[in-house]
Amino acid sequence: MSVVDVRAAITLAHYEEWARVVAALARRFGDLDVAEEAAAEAFATAVERWPADGVPPNPGAWLTTTANHKALDRIRRESKREDKQKEARMVYGDDPPEPLGAIDDDRLRLIFTCCHPALGMETRVALTLRMVGGLTVAEIARAFLVQEAAMGQRITRAKAKIKAARIPYRVPSVEDLPARVSGVLAVLFLVFNEGYLATGPDTDPVRHDLTAEAIRLTRLIRALMPEDGEVAGLLALMLLTEARRTARVSASGELVPLDQQDRGAWDATLVAEGHRLVRERLAASAAGVAPGRYQILAAINAVHTSARDMRDTDWSQVVALYDQLIRVDPSPIVALNRAVAVAELDGPEVALAAVDRLGDRLAGYHAYHATRADLLRRLGRSQKARAAYDRAIELAGNTAETAYLTRRRDQLG
Repeated sequence: MSVVDVRAAITLAHYEEWARVVAALARRFGDLDVAEEAAAEAFATAVERWPADGVPPNPGAWLTTTANHKALDRIRRESKREDKQKEARMVYGDDPPEPLGAIDDDRLRLIFTCCHPALGMETRVALTLRMVGGLTVAEIARAFLVQEAAMGQRITRAKAKIKAARIPYRVPSVEDLPARVSGVLAVLFLVFNEGYLATGPDTDPVRHDLTAEAIRLTRLIRALMPEDGEVAGLLALMLLTEARRTARVSASGELVPLDQQDRGAWDATLVAEGHRLVRERLAASAAGVAPGRYQILAAINAVHTSARDMRDTDWSQVVALYDQLIRVDPSPIVALNRAVAVAELDGPEVALAAVDRLGDRLAGYHAYHATRADLLRRLGRSQKARAAYDRAIELAGNTAETAYLTRRRDQLG
């Protein structure tokens, strides 16, 4: 096997096995620091040895075994950790790790630990990307526009808090599971949204690295919790949104709105997979299982991606789905998005009246002003539209969106 092939095998093993290795060590030693460092050392050893020794038949098992040895070596070296070593052996025993196929629940435990509600949302995101996603501290820092040292401290403090607060390394009880799953999904959705509409002047307008990582982690949750409707709904929502990625930004770096996108450039494979998941959830709803927020959002996106042209969109169905969503999530942002659909169904005047009622709650939200600007433009109220565009441009953080809004404003008579 060539050096290039070995490097590719190591990259694939990191992609597929990092979470599994870290989770197995966290279960055995009860310490995220030990788990993370031993896993990193195991992969470093693979980089050194696999080019000479060859890629092992079962890379995941090799990495897990190597990481276990690294963790035990570290504990033995540190005399101050003698009590910790005894504790680990008492709690987890000194038996070899379980077979590779038996540790899937360990990854689920790891995810719930990283997304524990005792941690702040930013910390949950960072810890999940590091411990489950395997991203480096530098990569996470770049993703969220902070200094690497600051991100490293955030992750270190999070692990210390988990240890000090004795946050349990387990899947929540049946009673707590629905609320805790929603917290995990919120973390993944936040990661996806930062990639889908990246903020900051020095970032690409669409961060494919973040959207891809969010999808990968959601697929992992889906594999571990295949019966959970909201997990399936979030995955479908991400896929149908990601399918439009290459059509969302023009060659000049300007956002391309949905009605102007080249639908032939959408990823047909992702669209098909997203539609299949939505159909599965619709069948469950027909059987009496009420859909949650992500499932309804996915259904709305399925309607949009089913239309061959913007004019073919079933706007009455979109509005009906938003009516259903408002019952689940009565937020002003949902009401704003519903108004956008109402404009296509009942006209911009009706939609503007609905949007204006949201002003007190959405005054600092750029999309509120951008929506008002577009409706006012369509109604021929150029002066008011210009003022709304100015406010939207002031609040928008995405470079492609700012370019689009600026052009629309400058086109006003």
